Amino acid sequence: MRHLLSISRLASRAFSTTVRQMKNKVPERQKVFLEDNGLPVHIKGGTTDVLLYRLTMTITIVGAGFSCYWLLVASMPKSKA
Repeated sequence: MRHLLSISRLASRAFSTTVRQMKNKVPERQKVFLEDNGLPVHIKGGTTDVLLYRLTMTITIVGAGFSCYWLLVASMPKSKA
């Protein structure tokens, strides 16, 4: 039981004493996204955003295709030959 009490004390002490000075990156990111360069907002983040967008669109199109295929298969009557 003593171990459980000491763990909670250590955890609270570790979080309360940790002070990290992090640089605010929001203004830099705002400049990138507000810049008028003709790109849609979902691609302005760079290569990673383009790859994620293409992967998402591919998964969406393939999933819609599979759904249509299985709906077509389910709608066909089975032959009793």
